[in-house]
Amino acid sequence: MTSAIRICVLWIETLCIAALCGAGQSGPVSAQISVMDSDLLASPPGANWLSYNGDYSGRRYSSLDQINEENIGRLRAQWVFHSDNSQTLEVTPVVVHGVMYVTSGNDTFALDARTGRALWHRKRPLTAGLIEDASGHHNRGVAVWRSRVYQETDDAHLLCMDARSGGLIWDVAFGNIKENPANGATSAPLVVKGKVIVAPSGGDAGVRGHIDAFDAITGKRVWRFWTIPGPGDRGYSSWPKGSYKHGGGTGWMPGTYDSETNTLFWGTSNPGPDFEGSARPGDDLYTDCVLALDLDTGRLKWYFQFTPHDLFDYDSLETPVLIDGTFQGKPRKLLVEANRNGFLYILDRTNGKFLAATQFLEKLNWAKGIASNGRPISTGLIPTAQGAEICPGLEGATNSLLLTIRPPDFSTFWLSSVATFITPTRKPSRKERVTTTRARFACPVKKARRSCWPIGSTTERSPGSIRRPARRTPGREP
Repeated sequence: MTSAIRICVLWIETLCIAALCGAGQSGPVSAQISVMDSDLLASPPGANWLSYNGDYSGRRYSSLDQINEENIGRLRAQWVFHSDNSQTLEVTPVVVHGVMYVTSGNDTFALDARTGRALWHRKRPLTAGLIEDASGHHNRGVAVWRSRVYQETDDAHLLCMDARSGGLIWDVAFGNIKENPANGATSAPLVVKGKVIVAPSGGDAGVRGHIDAFDAITGKRVWRFWTIPGPGDRGYSSWPKGSYKHGGGTGWMPGTYDSETNTLFWGTSNPGPDFEGSARPGDDLYTDCVLALDLDTGRLKWYFQFTPHDLFDYDSLETPVLIDGTFQGKPRKLLVEANRNGFLYILDRTNGKFLAATQFLEKLNWAKGIASNGRPISTGLIPTAQGAEICPGLEGATNSLLLTIRPPDFSTFWLSSVATFITPTRKPSRKERVTTTRARFACPVKKARRSCWPIGSTTERSPGSIRRPARRTPGREP
């Protein structure tokens, strides 16, 4: 069993215990699954965990208190569920009235949260011929609304299923793997007010990012927002002519939602081509951004770009967490994000105004700090043919490692990736140039200059020619 699978099993065990300790969970699992808009708006979540982040705020905090500092060391496994079609699981289980929904590859399972017994299982073959992250067939879970379950597939289809039986209701595509075999999906959908929000992955391989809203009943697309603006769109001038078609900026993690302003907040990934900026001078909008979109129309209200003209693969898909609190003595509606570039940001979510940033990575060296307008103050370090030591490196200071905020004091907790350096490298072979866009070496900070390996190739070799199994960090995306 891999570490990623063990992590998923721990999630399942923890959620199982928490859900069953909640009020009203002592009886049989419910045969009537009905998740209403009012249920999804409840915050913080309690007996149910109805979406990827638990609620629309993205705080990932539960009001249940049966598991605490005193008894957490005594938790014991009650059951373990195994899937046979995936080597790694990155799913967050969704729990509704004692029924737990999990995914593995393109398969969907409904489990009895008390016993792990499968109530139903919908199979869908893995898609052959995919490249980049879609080829790993990773899936982050489902969304639920009324008596329906929604799931993305590795080839960027959105499925709608009956939550009680797993029967397929409709199947629509939001990517086109015939045009680009990287144009798949790895995320979990977000359902808000009868709309299912999804976005593809594959930005490093020339996919032009977009965010789509589908009618949750009919499957008809309601709107699409292109995260890389085209001719006539605001921000188009930040790209050379024609390059917007392959600009990246995909939205491969679920966003958050503010019901008071009817605003959807969604992050975007790095621009393409990765590490090489001469072909895309300028800020490369709207890559490495958090976008504020009108839920009804998909219209852009505002954006904030964390890493303009990104040369380091600093995707900004980390969860934009929503907090109502006091900032510098004034009540504010805030958005907080621990970004992959090594800074924790605080924004006013009503207008995108930058309020503050704090460096959380000790050895960060790509920027001196963040200016009063929110733009990074560069140290001048960039990737070069000769090599450059840059921190954080390819995996970032954090990634899809999720942040938790605890009320009422809004204590903030998140996991940070191992910081890395980009170091000098040999010229890749033709085969490596075909199979990977990672042309430089990455090293753990504490072992820099001693233990290096190329990232992304099928075989990894240290400078001492010791062959290692290929490595992949769970959550790594294009």
